[in-house]
Amino acid sequence: MRLALLTLILTFCAGNLPAQNVSTTQQDDWAAYDAFNKAYLDSTKYIYKDFISRQSAVDRWNGAAAIWCHAHFYEMALVACERAKKEGDAKRYSQACKHVLRLMQGNIRQYADFNFDDCNINTGWFVYDDIMWWTIALAKTWQAFGDERSLALAEESFCRVYYGSEKVGDDGSYADPKRGLGGGMFWEWQPIDKPKPHKPGDFRSACINFPTVIAACLLSRMVPDSQTVADTETHPKAQSRAFYLRTAREVYKWADGTLVENGRVADGIHNAGPEFNDHLYNQATYIGASCLLYQLTGERDYLRKAVEGANYVFEKMCKDGILPLENGPEQGVYCAIFAQYMRMLVYDCGQRQYLTYIRQNIEAGWKNRDRKNGLSDGRFAHPSTINGKTEVYPASGLPALMLMFPSE
Repeated sequence: MRLALLTLILTFCAGNLPAQNVSTTQQDDWAAYDAFNKAYLDSTKYIYKDFISRQSAVDRWNGAAAIWCHAHFYEMALVACERAKKEGDAKRYSQACKHVLRLMQGNIRQYADFNFDDCNINTGWFVYDDIMWWTIALAKTWQAFGDERSLALAEESFCRVYYGSEKVGDDGSYADPKRGLGGGMFWEWQPIDKPKPHKPGDFRSACINFPTVIAACLLSRMVPDSQTVADTETHPKAQSRAFYLRTAREVYKWADGTLVENGRVADGIHNAGPEFNDHLYNQATYIGASCLLYQLTGERDYLRKAVEGANYVFEKMCKDGILPLENGPEQGVYCAIFAQYMRMLVYDCGQRQYLTYIRQNIEAGWKNRDRKNGLSDGRFAHPSTINGKTEVYPASGLPALMLMFPSE
């Protein structure tokens, strides 16, 4: 009944979309991604610039895209590598693999050599979700290439968030119910240099809780069967598969029960009830967390929740069938995150009913691209100019969708 209703809604949305008369090809998919890299990649440092007009990406305040957004641009590169291999394009696959390697090296150089205990606010790690986004990216690197260092860094960063850091002095993101903290994951530690212990009313956001579930699910698939707990002077850098799966289920249960109503994801919670401000990336990570737990456990209730999360986007957040774009700093990247986890729902979990909707967005974006630069923003209604500047964050939406939902 729910899916039948969705079909009607998609038909209605298609009827209200302006006629596109545009179809894309495999060549167009790659052209969109190549244009994104040409416009925004600092090819010397191998990190991304925040605006197309920048000469270089120096640091947080001087031209570099945000640390957490780099994780998503890096994941796009992983998908490009995977796709080139599937398409049997040996030349592009080789180039894509080199691009992945250079991006990883560039980000490690830029961000404190991935020392997750370095909390300087320019090139360091000072919010829990910034670290956890990279945990996911590192885990996916191991998934793609079997790179042991990436797996070690993924576990180290996960446990840095979960347990805290003796060097920094924070007590970790995990809001341990046994300590009276209420469950779920805290978003930040404060003050950054001399943090105080967390209190039950501190902010617990969707953008740390559901990425934690995703990271824990990925790690539960990857760590060796025999692994228990690694020796360390500060905090565990490795855990068992059972720990990661147990953590994923526990955090998901709290977050789903506290932050989600009928597929709608709240931004977070302070002292009182959940704060419902619709954000596409929160919907995305709820979908992704639900899909991964469904794949790991076979429990169909997780799949039902993933579908509810996607349906909420389509039914309530779209205008004329087009995905929403927020104008705040860095929020344009939300569409690229949504593409990642809708790909999982559509292809890994067999929910292909969403493909018509996604094609509508791709075709609208391709029609309305900036033909000089080959770019389109997350609104897909006009080129990627925000406040008079061509910005990297919304420009990532179309190439992400085109990479992850290939033209047929």
